[in-house]
Amino acid sequence: MQPHENTGHPRRWAILGVLVISLLVVVLDNTILNVALRTLADPVHGLGASQGELEWAINSYTLVFAGLLFTFGVLGDRAGRKRFLLVGLVLFGLSSLLSAYAQSPAQLIGARALMGVGGAAIMPVTLSIISNVFDPRERGRAIGVWAGAVGLAVAIGPILGGALLEHYWWGSVFLINVPVVAVGVVLVALLVPESRDPDPGRVDVPGVLLSVVGLVALTYGIIDGGEHGFERPLVWVSILGGLAVLAWFVLLELRSDHPSLDVRLFRVPRFAAPVALVGLVFFAAMGVMFFSSFYLQLVRGYTPLQTGLLFLPFAAAQLVFAPRSAAMVRRYGGRAVAAVGLALTSVALAAFAFIDAGTPIWVVLVVFLLQGIGMANIMPPATESIMSALPREKAGVGSAVSNTVRQVAGALGVAVLGSVLSAVYRDDVAPALRGLPAGAHEAASESISGAYAAAGQLGPTGSALVTAANDAFVSAMHWAAALSAAVAVLGFVVVLRWMPGRALDRAAGAPAASEPELAGTA
Repeated sequence: MQPHENTGHPRRWAILGVLVISLLVVVLDNTILNVALRTLADPVHGLGASQGELEWAINSYTLVFAGLLFTFGVLGDRAGRKRFLLVGLVLFGLSSLLSAYAQSPAQLIGARALMGVGGAAIMPVTLSIISNVFDPRERGRAIGVWAGAVGLAVAIGPILGGALLEHYWWGSVFLINVPVVAVGVVLVALLVPESRDPDPGRVDVPGVLLSVVGLVALTYGIIDGGEHGFERPLVWVSILGGLAVLAWFVLLELRSDHPSLDVRLFRVPRFAAPVALVGLVFFAAMGVMFFSSFYLQLVRGYTPLQTGLLFLPFAAAQLVFAPRSAAMVRRYGGRAVAAVGLALTSVALAAFAFIDAGTPIWVVLVVFLLQGIGMANIMPPATESIMSALPREKAGVGSAVSNTVRQVAGALGVAVLGSVLSAVYRDDVAPALRGLPAGAHEAASESISGAYAAAGQLGPTGSALVTAANDAFVSAMHWAAALSAAVAVLGFVVVLRWMPGRALDRAAGAPAASEPELAGTA
Protein backbone atom coordinates (compact mmCIF):
# COMPACT_ATOMS: atom_id res chain seq x y z
CA MET A 1 0.00 0.00 0.00
CA GLN A 2 1.39 3.39 -0.99
CA PRO A 3 1.89 5.82 1.89
CA HIS A 4 -0.68 8.59 2.15
CA GLU A 5 -1.72 11.21 4.66
CA ASN A 6 -3.30 9.93 7.87
CA THR A 7 -6.96 10.99 7.79
CA GLY A 8 -7.54 10.32 11.50
CA HIS A 9 -8.37 12.96 14.11
CA PRO A 10 -5.30 14.53 15.80
CA ARG A 11 -6.64 13.55 19.27
CA ARG A 12 -7.88 10.12 18.18
CA TRP A 13 -6.07 8.09 20.87
CA ALA A 14 -7.28 10.38 23.67
CA ILE A 15 -10.77 10.11 22.19
CA LEU A 16 -10.45 6.31 22.23
CA GLY A 17 -9.60 6.46 25.94
CA VAL A 18 -12.77 8.47 26.61
CA LEU A 19 -14.86 6.00 24.59
CA VAL A 20 -13.39 3.08 26.52
CA ILE A 21 -14.42 4.75 29.80
CA SER A 22 -17.95 5.22 28.42
CA LEU A 23 -18.09 1.60 27.29
CA LEU A 24 -16.69 0.18 30.54
CA VAL A 25 -19.48 1.62 32.65
CA VAL A 26 -22.17 -0.01 30.45
CA VAL A 27 -20.61 -3.48 30.29
CA LEU A 28 -19.49 -3.44 33.93
CA ASP A 29 -23.01 -2.77 35.17
CA ASN A 30 -24.43 -5.82 33.45
CA THR A 31 -21.88 -8.15 35.08
CA ILE A 32 -21.56 -6.45 38.45
CA LEU A 33 -25.24 -6.98 39.32
CA ASN A 34 -24.95 -10.77 39.22
CA VAL A 35 -22.92 -10.90 42.43
CA ALA A 36 -25.46 -8.70 44.26
CA LEU A 37 -28.50 -10.91 43.64
CA ARG A 38 -28.25 -12.81 46.92
CA THR A 39 -27.99 -9.56 48.87
CA LEU A 40 -30.96 -8.03 47.04
CA ALA A 41 -33.05 -11.06 48.00
CA ASP A 42 -32.27 -10.52 51.71
CA PRO A 43 -35.20 -8.69 53.40
CA VAL A 44 -32.85 -7.15 56.01
CA HIS A 45 -29.74 -6.17 54.04
CA GLY A 46 -31.44 -5.89 50.64
CA LEU A 47 -34.90 -5.32 49.18
CA GLY A 48 -36.39 -8.75 49.92
CA ALA A 49 -36.79 -9.34 46.19
CA SER A 50 -38.37 -12.59 45.03
CA GLN A 51 -36.75 -14.82 42.41
CA GLY A 52 -39.04 -13.38 39.72
CA GLU A 53 -38.23 -9.81 40.75
CA LEU A 54 -34.50 -10.56 40.65
CA GLU A 55 -34.90 -11.97 37.15
CA TRP A 56 -36.67 -8.83 36.00
CA ALA A 57 -34.05 -6.60 37.61
CA ILE A 58 -31.63 -8.15 35.11
CA ASN A 59 -34.03 -8.63 32.21
CA SER A 60 -35.60 -5.16 32.20
CA TYR A 61 -32.15 -3.81 31.32
CA THR A 62 -31.39 -6.51 28.74
CA LEU A 63 -34.79 -6.24 27.07
CA VAL A 64 -34.67 -2.47 26.60
CA PHE A 65 -30.97 -2.51 25.71
CA ALA A 66 -31.33 -5.16 22.99
CA GLY A 67 -34.54 -3.66 21.62
CA LEU A 68 -33.14 -0.15 21.16
CA LEU A 69 -29.53 -0.84 20.08
CA PHE A 70 -30.26 -0.90 16.36
CA THR A 71 -32.61 2.09 16.44
CA PHE A 72 -30.23 4.25 18.46
CA GLY A 73 -27.32 3.34 16.19
CA VAL A 74 -29.32 4.56 13.18
CA LEU A 75 -30.59 7.70 14.94
CA GLY A 76 -27.09 8.50 16.22
CA ASP A 77 -25.90 8.71 12.62
CA ARG A 78 -28.62 11.29 11.94
CA ALA A 79 -28.78 13.41 15.10
CA GLY A 80 -25.07 13.41 15.95
CA ARG A 81 -23.02 10.72 17.66
CA LYS A 82 -21.44 12.96 20.30
CA ARG A 83 -24.90 14.26 21.23
CA PHE A 84 -26.25 10.72 21.57
CA LEU A 85 -23.26 9.68 23.66
CA LEU A 86 -23.70 12.61 26.06
CA VAL A 87 -27.45 12.03 26.43
CA GLY A 88 -26.86 8.30 26.97
CA LEU A 89 -24.22 8.91 29.65
CA VAL A 90 -26.37 11.42 31.54
CA LEU A 91 -29.39 9.10 31.45
CA PHE A 92 -27.25 6.13 32.52
CA GLY A 93 -25.80 8.09 35.45
CA LEU A 94 -29.19 9.36 36.66
CA SER A 95 -30.81 5.92 36.42
CA SER A 96 -27.82 4.39 38.27
CA LEU A 97 -28.49 6.87 41.09
CA LEU A 98 -32.18 5.87 41.09
CA SER A 99 -31.20 2.18 41.19
CA ALA A 100 -28.82 2.69 44.12
CA TYR A 101 -31.53 4.27 46.26
CA ALA A 102 -34.51 2.18 45.11
CA GLN A 103 -36.88 1.46 47.99
CA SER A 104 -38.62 -1.54 46.43
CA PRO A 105 -37.95 -4.22 43.78
CA ALA A 106 -40.44 -2.49 41.44
CA GLN A 107 -38.48 0.78 41.63
CA LEU A 108 -35.25 -1.09 40.92
CA ILE A 109 -36.77 -2.82 37.88
CA GLY A 110 -37.97 0.53 36.48
CA ALA A 111 -34.61 2.22 37.09
CA ARG A 112 -32.81 -0.67 35.40
CA ALA A 113 -35.04 -0.27 32.33
CA LEU A 114 -33.98 3.40 32.14
CA MET A 115 -30.35 2.27 32.40
CA GLY A 116 -31.03 0.06 29.37
CA VAL A 117 -32.14 3.13 27.40
CA GLY A 118 -28.93 4.95 28.34
CA GLY A 119 -26.76 1.93 27.55
CA ALA A 120 -28.38 1.48 24.15
CA ALA A 121 -27.55 5.11 23.32
CA ILE A 122 -23.92 4.73 24.44
CA MET A 123 -22.66 1.43 23.04
CA PRO A 124 -23.28 1.70 19.26
CA VAL A 125 -22.01 5.29 18.98
CA THR A 126 -18.69 4.43 20.68
CA LEU A 127 -17.84 2.08 17.82
CA SER A 128 -19.12 4.43 15.11
CA ILE A 129 -17.08 7.34 16.56
CA ILE A 130 -13.98 5.12 16.40
CA SER A 131 -14.67 4.52 12.69
CA ASN A 132 -14.91 8.26 12.12
CA VAL A 133 -11.87 9.52 14.06
CA PHE A 134 -9.41 6.79 12.97
CA ASP A 135 -7.74 6.33 9.61
CA PRO A 136 -8.66 2.92 8.09
CA ARG A 137 -5.04 1.80 8.57
CA GLU A 138 -5.29 2.33 12.36
CA ARG A 139 -8.93 1.39 12.83
CA GLY A 140 -8.24 -2.32 13.36
CA ARG A 141 -5.89 -1.58 16.25
CA ALA A 142 -8.39 0.86 17.78
CA ILE A 143 -11.22 -1.70 17.52
CA GLY A 144 -8.89 -4.21 19.18
CA VAL A 145 -8.55 -1.88 22.17
CA TRP A 146 -12.35 -1.42 22.17
CA ALA A 147 -12.92 -5.20 22.14
CA GLY A 148 -10.33 -5.69 24.88
CA ALA A 149 -12.21 -3.19 27.05
CA VAL A 150 -15.42 -5.24 26.62
CA GLY A 151 -13.65 -8.44 27.69
CA LEU A 152 -11.95 -6.68 30.60
CA ALA A 153 -15.26 -5.27 31.86
CA VAL A 154 -16.96 -8.68 31.68
CA ALA A 155 -14.22 -10.18 33.84
CA ILE A 156 -13.64 -7.43 36.42
CA GLY A 157 -17.35 -6.78 37.04
CA PRO A 158 -17.69 -9.65 39.55
CA ILE A 159 -14.41 -8.63 41.24
CA LEU A 160 -15.53 -5.04 41.73
CA GLY A 161 -19.04 -6.15 42.77
CA GLY A 162 -17.69 -8.62 45.32
CA ALA A 163 -15.30 -6.04 46.80
CA LEU A 164 -18.05 -3.42 47.12
CA LEU A 165 -20.49 -5.84 48.77
CA GLU A 166 -17.90 -6.89 51.33
CA HIS A 167 -17.53 -3.30 52.56
CA TYR A 168 -20.67 -1.35 51.57
CA TRP A 169 -24.43 -1.71 51.09
CA TRP A 170 -25.97 -3.22 47.96
CA GLY A 171 -26.62 0.17 46.32
CA SER A 172 -22.87 0.74 45.98
CA VAL A 173 -22.80 -1.56 42.93
CA PHE A 174 -24.92 1.05 41.12
CA LEU A 175 -23.57 4.17 42.80
CA ILE A 176 -20.06 3.41 41.51
CA ASN A 177 -21.32 4.31 38.02
CA VAL A 178 -22.12 7.93 38.92
CA PRO A 179 -18.59 9.39 39.32
CA VAL A 180 -17.36 7.42 36.29
CA VAL A 181 -20.22 8.80 34.19
CA ALA A 182 -19.56 12.35 35.46
CA VAL A 183 -15.91 12.14 34.36
CA GLY A 184 -16.99 10.61 31.06
CA VAL A 185 -19.46 13.43 30.32
CA VAL A 186 -16.79 16.11 30.91
CA LEU A 187 -14.19 14.34 28.77
CA VAL A 188 -16.64 13.62 25.94
CA ALA A 189 -17.71 17.29 25.90
CA LEU A 190 -14.09 18.45 25.74
CA LEU A 191 -12.47 15.90 23.43
CA VAL A 192 -14.93 14.05 21.18
CA PRO A 193 -15.81 15.79 17.89
CA GLU A 194 -19.36 15.75 16.58
CA SER A 195 -20.05 13.58 13.52
CA ARG A 196 -23.14 12.51 11.64
CA ASP A 197 -24.33 11.21 8.29
CA PRO A 198 -24.11 14.26 5.96
CA ASP A 199 -26.90 12.91 3.74
CA PRO A 200 -29.25 10.98 6.05
CA GLY A 201 -32.38 11.18 3.91
CA ARG A 202 -35.83 10.62 5.39
CA VAL A 203 -36.34 8.69 8.62
CA ASP A 204 -37.48 5.12 8.00
CA VAL A 205 -40.17 5.30 10.69
CA PRO A 206 -41.92 1.96 9.89
CA GLY A 207 -38.55 0.18 9.76
CA VAL A 208 -37.42 1.66 13.08
CA LEU A 209 -40.69 0.71 14.81
CA LEU A 210 -40.68 -2.83 13.39
CA SER A 211 -37.06 -3.38 14.47
CA VAL A 212 -37.89 -2.34 18.06
CA VAL A 213 -41.05 -4.50 18.28
CA GLY A 214 -39.37 -7.52 16.67
CA LEU A 215 -36.22 -7.38 18.80
CA VAL A 216 -38.11 -6.82 22.07
CA ALA A 217 -40.54 -9.70 21.35
CA LEU A 218 -37.73 -12.07 20.32
CA THR A 219 -35.54 -11.18 23.31
CA TYR A 220 -38.45 -11.49 25.75
CA GLY A 221 -39.33 -14.96 24.44
CA ILE A 222 -35.72 -16.10 24.69
CA ILE A 223 -35.29 -14.79 28.24
CA ASP A 224 -38.66 -16.09 29.49
CA GLY A 225 -38.10 -19.49 27.92
CA GLY A 226 -34.67 -19.80 29.46
CA GLU A 227 -35.99 -19.05 32.93
CA HIS A 228 -39.38 -20.79 32.96
CA GLY A 229 -39.11 -23.43 30.22
CA PHE A 230 -39.71 -23.44 26.48
CA GLU A 231 -42.82 -25.63 26.70
CA ARG A 232 -45.12 -22.68 27.47
CA PRO A 233 -47.21 -21.27 24.55
CA LEU A 234 -46.46 -17.64 25.50
CA VAL A 235 -42.74 -18.23 24.91
CA TRP A 236 -43.23 -19.49 21.37
CA VAL A 237 -45.82 -16.82 20.56
CA SER A 238 -43.24 -14.22 21.57
CA ILE A 239 -40.31 -15.85 19.73
CA LEU A 240 -42.18 -16.65 16.52
CA GLY A 241 -43.99 -13.31 16.62
CA GLY A 242 -40.67 -11.50 16.99
CA LEU A 243 -39.16 -13.43 14.09
CA ALA A 244 -42.24 -12.69 11.95
CA VAL A 245 -41.99 -8.96 12.68
CA LEU A 246 -38.26 -9.00 11.85
CA ALA A 247 -39.03 -10.81 8.58
CA TRP A 248 -41.58 -8.08 7.83
CA PHE A 249 -38.84 -5.54 8.62
CA VAL A 250 -36.50 -7.21 6.08
CA LEU A 251 -39.17 -7.17 3.35
CA LEU A 252 -39.94 -3.52 4.08
CA GLU A 253 -36.25 -2.57 3.92
CA LEU A 254 -35.84 -4.35 0.58
CA ARG A 255 -38.66 -2.26 -0.92
CA SER A 256 -37.81 1.06 0.74
CA ASP A 257 -35.89 3.80 -1.08
CA HIS A 258 -34.60 5.11 2.29
CA PRO A 259 -34.02 1.96 4.44
CA SER A 260 -32.58 2.25 7.94
CA LEU A 261 -30.67 -0.96 7.14
CA ASP A 262 -29.74 -1.94 3.59
CA VAL A 263 -30.35 -5.69 4.02
CA ARG A 264 -28.57 -6.34 0.70
CA LEU A 265 -25.39 -5.94 2.74
CA PHE A 266 -25.94 -9.49 3.94
CA ARG A 267 -25.09 -10.67 0.44
CA VAL A 268 -21.56 -9.30 0.96
CA PRO A 269 -19.33 -11.88 2.71
CA ARG A 270 -17.20 -9.12 4.29
CA PHE A 271 -20.31 -7.99 6.21
CA ALA A 272 -22.46 -11.12 6.59
CA ALA A 273 -19.81 -13.65 7.66
CA PRO A 274 -18.46 -11.67 10.64
CA VAL A 275 -22.02 -10.82 11.77
CA ALA A 276 -22.83 -14.54 11.86
CA LEU A 277 -19.51 -15.21 13.58
CA VAL A 278 -20.20 -12.65 16.33
CA GLY A 279 -23.61 -14.25 16.98
CA LEU A 280 -22.26 -17.80 17.18
CA VAL A 281 -19.32 -16.90 19.42
CA PHE A 282 -21.40 -14.94 21.92
CA PHE A 283 -24.08 -17.65 21.97
CA ALA A 284 -21.42 -20.18 23.00
CA ALA A 285 -19.33 -17.96 25.29
CA MET A 286 -22.05 -16.26 27.34
CA GLY A 287 -23.71 -19.59 28.13
CA VAL A 288 -20.42 -20.94 29.48
CA MET A 289 -19.72 -17.78 31.50
CA PHE A 290 -23.19 -18.22 33.02
CA PHE A 291 -22.72 -21.76 34.34
CA SER A 292 -18.99 -21.42 35.18
CA SER A 293 -19.86 -18.78 37.79
CA PHE A 294 -22.23 -21.24 39.53
CA TYR A 295 -19.59 -23.96 39.27
CA LEU A 296 -16.95 -21.83 41.00
CA GLN A 297 -19.19 -20.41 43.73
CA LEU A 298 -21.24 -23.48 44.64
CA VAL A 299 -19.45 -26.64 43.53
CA ARG A 300 -15.98 -25.28 44.38
CA GLY A 301 -17.07 -23.02 47.27
CA TYR A 302 -15.40 -19.74 46.26
CA THR A 303 -16.76 -16.37 47.38
CA PRO A 304 -18.08 -13.86 44.79
CA LEU A 305 -14.84 -11.86 45.08
CA GLN A 306 -12.66 -14.97 44.70
CA THR A 307 -14.77 -16.06 41.73
CA GLY A 308 -14.22 -12.70 40.09
CA LEU A 309 -10.46 -12.98 40.65
CA LEU A 310 -10.46 -16.41 38.99
CA PHE A 311 -11.76 -14.75 35.80
CA LEU A 312 -8.66 -12.53 35.68
CA PRO A 313 -6.79 -14.75 33.17
CA PHE A 314 -9.68 -14.20 30.74
CA ALA A 315 -9.50 -10.43 31.33
CA ALA A 316 -5.70 -10.32 31.05
CA ALA A 317 -5.77 -12.22 27.77
CA GLN A 318 -8.34 -9.80 26.35
CA LEU A 319 -6.32 -6.80 27.49
CA VAL A 320 -3.04 -8.10 26.06
CA PHE A 321 -4.07 -9.84 22.83
CA ALA A 322 -7.08 -7.87 21.51
CA PRO A 323 -5.12 -4.65 20.76
CA ARG A 324 -2.44 -6.76 19.00
CA SER A 325 -4.89 -8.62 16.79
CA ALA A 326 -4.80 -5.84 14.15
CA ALA A 327 -1.10 -6.47 13.54
CA MET A 328 -1.83 -10.20 13.22
CA VAL A 329 -4.59 -9.47 10.70
CA ARG A 330 -2.22 -7.33 8.61
CA ARG A 331 0.34 -10.11 8.58
CA TYR A 332 -1.82 -13.23 8.18
CA GLY A 333 -5.27 -11.99 7.12
CA GLY A 334 -8.57 -11.78 9.00
CA ARG A 335 -9.67 -15.29 8.09
CA ALA A 336 -6.52 -16.93 9.50
CA VAL A 337 -6.57 -14.89 12.73
CA ALA A 338 -10.28 -15.51 13.34
CA ALA A 339 -9.86 -19.24 12.58
CA VAL A 340 -7.05 -19.60 15.13
CA GLY A 341 -9.09 -17.64 17.67
CA LEU A 342 -12.10 -19.91 17.10
CA ALA A 343 -9.96 -23.02 17.41
CA LEU A 344 -8.65 -21.85 20.82
CA THR A 345 -12.14 -20.84 21.94
CA SER A 346 -13.61 -24.19 20.86
CA VAL A 347 -10.91 -26.08 22.77
CA ALA A 348 -11.54 -23.97 25.89
CA LEU A 349 -15.31 -24.46 25.75
CA ALA A 350 -14.94 -28.20 25.11
CA ALA A 351 -12.58 -28.46 28.11
CA PHE A 352 -15.48 -27.68 30.44
CA ALA A 353 -16.97 -31.02 29.39
CA PHE A 354 -14.10 -32.71 31.29
CA ILE A 355 -13.87 -30.47 34.36
CA ASP A 356 -15.39 -31.84 37.56
CA ALA A 357 -15.51 -31.02 41.27
CA GLY A 358 -11.98 -32.28 41.83
CA THR A 359 -10.20 -30.69 38.87
CA PRO A 360 -7.17 -28.64 40.01
CA ILE A 361 -8.08 -24.97 39.89
CA TRP A 362 -4.99 -24.13 37.81
CA VAL A 363 -6.54 -26.17 34.98
CA VAL A 364 -9.65 -23.98 35.12
CA LEU A 365 -7.44 -20.87 35.03
CA VAL A 366 -5.64 -22.17 31.92
CA VAL A 367 -9.01 -22.81 30.25
CA PHE A 368 -10.11 -19.22 30.99
CA LEU A 369 -6.80 -17.95 29.60
CA LEU A 370 -7.25 -19.94 26.38
CA GLN A 371 -10.80 -18.67 25.98
CA GLY A 372 -9.63 -15.09 26.51
CA ILE A 373 -6.85 -15.41 23.92
CA GLY A 374 -9.24 -17.01 21.45
CA MET A 375 -11.97 -14.38 21.78
CA ALA A 376 -9.38 -11.58 21.68
CA ASN A 377 -8.48 -12.77 18.17
CA ILE A 378 -12.08 -13.22 17.00
CA MET A 379 -13.92 -10.03 17.90
CA PRO A 380 -11.50 -7.36 16.55
CA PRO A 381 -11.12 -8.82 13.01
CA ALA A 382 -14.85 -9.61 12.86
CA THR A 383 -15.83 -6.11 14.02
CA GLU A 384 -13.31 -4.44 11.71
CA SER A 385 -14.68 -6.43 8.76
CA ILE A 386 -18.23 -5.32 9.58
CA MET A 387 -17.26 -1.66 9.95
CA SER A 388 -15.07 -1.60 6.82
CA ALA A 389 -18.01 -2.85 4.71
CA LEU A 390 -19.74 0.50 5.27
CA PRO A 391 -18.77 4.11 4.53
CA ARG A 392 -17.81 6.20 7.55
CA GLU A 393 -21.06 8.18 7.57
CA LYS A 394 -23.04 4.91 7.98
CA ALA A 395 -20.84 3.60 10.82
CA GLY A 396 -23.72 3.66 13.30
CA VAL A 397 -25.61 1.04 11.26
CA GLY A 398 -22.67 -1.39 11.29
CA SER A 399 -22.06 -0.82 14.99
CA ALA A 400 -25.77 -1.26 15.78
CA VAL A 401 -26.04 -4.51 13.81
CA SER A 402 -22.89 -5.94 15.44
CA ASN A 403 -23.97 -5.01 18.98
CA THR A 404 -27.57 -6.12 18.49
CA VAL A 405 -26.51 -9.54 17.20
CA ARG A 406 -24.08 -9.90 20.09
CA GLN A 407 -26.67 -8.96 22.73
CA VAL A 408 -29.46 -11.16 21.34
CA ALA A 409 -27.11 -14.10 20.72
CA GLY A 410 -25.72 -13.79 24.26
CA ALA A 411 -29.24 -13.83 25.73
CA LEU A 412 -30.13 -16.80 23.53
CA GLY A 413 -26.97 -18.64 24.62
CA VAL A 414 -27.76 -18.17 28.30
CA ALA A 415 -31.39 -19.21 27.71
CA VAL A 416 -30.73 -22.30 25.59
CA LEU A 417 -27.64 -23.57 27.40
CA GLY A 418 -29.29 -22.70 30.72
CA SER A 419 -32.31 -24.79 29.71
CA VAL A 420 -30.07 -27.73 28.80
CA LEU A 421 -28.28 -27.31 32.12
CA SER A 422 -31.58 -27.25 34.07
CA ALA A 423 -33.09 -30.22 32.25
CA VAL A 424 -30.09 -32.51 32.73
CA TYR A 425 -29.67 -31.36 36.35
CA ARG A 426 -33.31 -32.14 37.19
CA ASP A 427 -33.10 -35.63 35.69
CA ASP A 428 -29.83 -36.50 37.42
CA VAL A 429 -30.71 -35.12 40.87
CA ALA A 430 -34.23 -36.66 40.98
CA PRO A 431 -33.23 -40.02 42.61
CA ALA A 432 -31.57 -38.19 45.53
CA LEU A 433 -34.73 -36.19 46.27
CA ARG A 434 -37.01 -39.12 47.10
CA GLY A 435 -38.36 -38.86 50.64
CA LEU A 436 -37.53 -35.19 51.11
CA PRO A 437 -40.18 -32.76 52.44
CA ALA A 438 -42.22 -31.09 49.71
CA GLY A 439 -40.58 -27.68 50.08
CA ALA A 440 -37.05 -29.06 50.05
CA HIS A 441 -37.89 -31.36 47.12
CA GLU A 442 -39.21 -28.48 45.01
CA ALA A 443 -36.27 -26.15 45.80
CA ALA A 444 -33.60 -28.80 45.20
CA SER A 445 -35.11 -29.93 41.91
CA GLU A 446 -35.23 -26.35 40.61
CA SER A 447 -31.50 -25.54 40.78
CA ILE A 448 -28.24 -26.27 42.55
CA SER A 449 -28.70 -23.01 44.51
CA GLY A 450 -32.05 -24.33 45.73
CA ALA A 451 -30.44 -27.62 46.72
CA TYR A 452 -27.85 -25.82 48.85
CA ALA A 453 -30.60 -23.76 50.53
CA ALA A 454 -32.67 -26.90 51.19
CA ALA A 455 -29.64 -28.77 52.54
CA GLY A 456 -29.13 -26.04 55.13
CA GLN A 457 -32.60 -26.85 56.55
CA LEU A 458 -32.10 -30.63 56.66
CA GLY A 459 -29.40 -30.85 59.30
CA PRO A 460 -26.91 -33.76 59.09
CA THR A 461 -28.69 -35.34 56.12
CA GLY A 462 -28.11 -32.21 54.06
CA SER A 463 -24.55 -33.19 53.10
CA ALA A 464 -25.81 -36.09 50.99
CA LEU A 465 -28.11 -33.72 49.09
CA VAL A 466 -25.22 -31.29 48.45
CA THR A 467 -23.07 -34.11 47.05
CA ALA A 468 -25.87 -35.31 44.78
CA ALA A 469 -26.60 -31.75 43.61
CA ASN A 470 -22.92 -31.14 42.83
CA ASP A 471 -22.68 -34.37 40.81
CA ALA A 472 -25.87 -33.54 38.90
CA PHE A 473 -24.73 -30.01 38.17
CA VAL A 474 -21.31 -31.11 36.91
CA SER A 475 -22.95 -33.68 34.63
CA ALA A 476 -25.32 -31.00 33.29
CA MET A 477 -22.38 -28.62 32.82
CA HIS A 478 -20.65 -31.23 30.64
CA TRP A 479 -23.64 -31.41 28.29
CA ALA A 480 -24.00 -27.64 28.06
CA ALA A 481 -20.26 -27.24 27.43
CA ALA A 482 -20.35 -29.82 24.63
CA LEU A 483 -23.21 -27.94 22.95
CA SER A 484 -21.40 -24.60 23.27
CA ALA A 485 -18.25 -26.11 21.74
CA ALA A 486 -20.31 -27.47 18.82
CA VAL A 487 -21.70 -23.96 18.19
CA ALA A 488 -18.15 -22.55 18.24
CA VAL A 489 -17.06 -25.19 15.71
CA LEU A 490 -19.94 -24.06 13.48
CA GLY A 491 -18.44 -20.57 13.67
CA PHE A 492 -15.13 -22.08 12.57
CA VAL A 493 -16.86 -23.43 9.44
CA VAL A 494 -18.36 -19.98 8.75
CA VAL A 495 -14.90 -18.40 8.94
CA LEU A 496 -13.26 -20.91 6.61
CA ARG A 497 -16.10 -20.82 4.10
CA TRP A 498 -17.14 -17.14 3.95
CA MET A 499 -14.73 -14.88 5.88
CA PRO A 500 -12.62 -12.78 3.48
CA GLY A 501 -8.98 -13.80 3.15
CA ARG A 502 -5.81 -11.76 2.75
CA ALA A 503 -6.61 -10.56 -0.78
CA LEU A 504 -9.76 -8.75 0.35
CA ASP A 505 -8.12 -7.61 3.58
CA ARG A 506 -5.48 -5.77 1.54
CA ALA A 507 -8.09 -4.32 -0.79
CA ALA A 508 -10.36 -3.12 1.99
CA GLY A 509 -9.49 0.45 1.23
CA ALA A 510 -11.76 0.47 -1.81
CA PRO A 511 -15.23 -0.80 -2.62
CA ALA A 512 -15.71 -3.96 -4.59
CA ALA A 513 -16.02 -3.11 -8.25
CA SER A 514 -18.98 -5.39 -8.84
CA GLU A 515 -21.08 -4.16 -5.91
CA PRO A 516 -20.22 -0.53 -5.09
CA GLU A 517 -23.55 0.25 -3.46
CA LEU A 518 -23.13 -2.67 -1.07
CA ALA A 519 -19.49 -2.62 -0.09
CA GLY A 520 -19.13 1.09 0.59
CA THR A 521 -15.63 2.28 1.47
CA ALA A 522 -13.22 1.50 4.24
